[in-house]
Amino acid sequence: MDPLSDVIALLRPSTAISKPISGRGAWAVRYAAHDAPGFTIILRGECWIAFDGEPPLKLETGAFLLLPTTPGFTLSSHPGMAGTPRDPMDVPVRHGEQEGEADFEALGGTFCIETANAPLLLALLPRMIHVRPPEGRSVRLGRLINLIAEECRGNEPGKDMILQRMLEVLLIEALRSHGTTMDEDRAGLLHGMRDPALARVLAAMHADVRADWTVASLARIAGQSRSAFAARFGAVLSCGPIEYLARWRMALAKDALLRGAKTLDRIADDVGYESASAFSTAFRKRLGCPPGQFARINGSSDHA
Repeated sequence: MDPLSDVIALLRPSTAISKPISGRGAWAVRYAAHDAPGFTIILRGECWIAFDGEPPLKLETGAFLLLPTTPGFTLSSHPGMAGTPRDPMDVPVRHGEQEGEADFEALGGTFCIETANAPLLLALLPRMIHVRPPEGRSVRLGRLINLIAEECRGNEPGKDMILQRMLEVLLIEALRSHGTTMDEDRAGLLHGMRDPALARVLAAMHADVRADWTVASLARIAGQSRSAFAARFGAVLSCGPIEYLARWRMALAKDALLRGAKTLDRIADDVGYESASAFSTAFRKRLGCPPGQFARINGSSDHA
C-alpha cells in the first residue's frame, strides 16, 4: 500500500456514530474537547464553527469537515455567539427553535481509532480537513456518510467490518482531495506526499520497511544531494528520514503485538531487526517497556 493507506490502516477506524443535525433560527452550542475523530457534512443551509482561540469558520451547503482529533468548539447559526454547553449524543439533534421547518441540516458523527498508535499517526495528519462545496469530492463524501449512517441504523451481519472499511475510505477521500484546507505551518505526511521527491522516498520506505535505508540511499531516490534532502525531509515531516523510519517500524511492531498473531522473532524480522533481542532492546528504549509487557498492558494475547 501507499504511505497514506498504511497510516489509515493502522488507525483501524471503527464503531461509528452518525446522526442528523438540524436547526432553526438563532442558536449556538458548545462542545468540550474529546480524543476522537469527528466529521460533518452540511446538507442544507449554513453554520459557523469556532475552535478555541481561532476565528469562526463558515460551513455552507456541501461543505465537509473532518477533525482527526476533536478540540473544544462552538457551533452556531451566526458568528460570535456564545454556545450553551452540550454533551455529544448518538441520536438526532435539533438546535434553536423546535417547531417549524429546519433552515439548517447536516449529518455529523464520530468514530473510534486504535489508541496505541494514535499519537504518532495523528501527528502525521492535518489538524483539520475542510473540503469546500465547489470541490467535486464533497459529493462523494456525502454519499459515503449516507452509507455510514444507513449502516449505523441497521444490525446486519458484517456491520463492524463494513463500517471499518467505509470509515477508511472516508478518511482517504477527504485527505487526498485537492480542495482540502491544509495547515501550512504544520509538518506532516500529507505535505510530504504532495512533494514529488519526498513522495518517492516515503513510498520506497513504506514498500520495504526491512531495507537497510541510509540518508544517502534515500537522497538518491529523491534525486537530491544528501544535505538538501535531509533538510527538506526534516522541514516537511518534522523529523529526519531515519527517525521517521524508526517510528514507522515501531508503529508496525505495536500493531502486530496488539493483534497477537506473530512471534517476537517474526515481528522483529518484519520490521527490519536482525534478531528478537535487538528488536526488544530498541522497543524498550523507545516505549519504556519490553514488547511482551506492552502487549499484555494493551490487551493483546500472550502469543508474542
